[in-house]
Amino acid sequence: MTDENFIDVIALAVDADPDNLALREDFITLLLSEDPDRAAEEVDEFAARGGDAQKVGLLRARTMAARLRGPSATPAEKPPQAAPQSSPSTLSTPEQSEAESEQADSEHSNSRYSESELSEATHSIRFERERSTAGSVWGAERPRVTLNDVAGLADVKQHLDQTFLAPLRNPEMAAAFGQTPGGSLLMYGPPGCGKTFIARAIAGDLGASFIHVTLADLLSKWLGESERAIQSVFRDARASSPCVIFFDEFDALGGRRSSGGGSSQAMRSILTQLLEELDGVRSTNDGVYFLAATNRPWDIDGALRRPGRIDKTVLVLPPDAVARAAMIQMALEGKPADDVDAVEVAAATDGFSGADLAHLTTTALQKAMSESMSTGNLVPVTTESLTTIAKTITPSTTTWFDQVAPVLEYGVDDGTFDQLRAYRVARGMR
Repeated sequence: MTDENFIDVIALAVDADPDNLALREDFITLLLSEDPDRAAEEVDEFAARGGDAQKVGLLRARTMAARLRGPSATPAEKPPQAAPQSSPSTLSTPEQSEAESEQADSEHSNSRYSESELSEATHSIRFERERSTAGSVWGAERPRVTLNDVAGLADVKQHLDQTFLAPLRNPEMAAAFGQTPGGSLLMYGPPGCGKTFIARAIAGDLGASFIHVTLADLLSKWLGESERAIQSVFRDARASSPCVIFFDEFDALGGRRSSGGGSSQAMRSILTQLLEELDGVRSTNDGVYFLAATNRPWDIDGALRRPGRIDKTVLVLPPDAVARAAMIQMALEGKPADDVDAVEVAAATDGFSGADLAHLTTTALQKAMSESMSTGNLVPVTTESLTTIAKTITPSTTTWFDQVAPVLEYGVDDGTFDQLRAYRVARGMR
């Protein structure tokens, strides 16, 4: 169904039930991106029919913003039609003409649109309205953390600075070399190692807004809604630039395209829309920074990794000893602890991810609380209790390193895994 027909379907539904304010609000939301001038007229009608005053104010503001973003999409003008020649004996009364017109419109709409099409269109536009309850659809935030707040991980910070952040921190120098503000970066590594926190810290370093997107935010059972959701992410990011878009669990969305059934076809369509947005086919992405995180970089579709798209990568490994000690101290801050030696505990937790360390401290605190309740006296967490519990925990990163080994040995490597190979050699891994 084309956009024009889609608008016609909703317009017919509104005409059939003019006092349905929820449906009329849906219609206005759709028109904001297609025809802001017509949206303004519908806002007036919404107000005249008793629409909530607060909603009216919000819709007027969004309409003004839509007009400022660009020229209205003016519907194609229909050529004037000559009035039919009728003899006096065949002239109809106004009441008859109106009835005939309504009957013709009804027959015309029924011949063009089925109930399923109308239902799908209504659900699609409701999806847009539910995402548009505030000025920014995706709730862009301004992170206060920066990379200075990330303990340890010196190698990661250095790589980020050399390959990604340095040109962005020096826009004038970058402009001299023909570089525009913006960029893309893929972060990969074992789960639970702080990729999301680093993404927020990068946004904080850049003084940029931050939009966090998960697969659950995008997928929908209604045809075309996921593609529209991706469009809205980039639209909001451009409006809030400088802005960092962060896609978590990126392999689930940007996985390799392959032949398959309907679900595979749907994912290909979503991926195609993402490629279009990354390329800035309809709008430029100046001031938009695209970050993605994955535990399975070998599953990312090659089209996304093409030069000019997501062509920079950084390996986010398990936290080093400095980072582990800082995480342990932070987790125990304000809790009953007996002069815990965080450095000793960090040495006993080599290979632990941030999530593993959180599990360790939580387990130790729960055990100390249980003993305190049993004895009636406060039993603090100690260095010994932490190191003893650490011996019973297998780092969750072990499984990931086992999975990546055959990829490194037999897979095709375009240089993405250079850092990982060096890390494995340094630790004596096969």
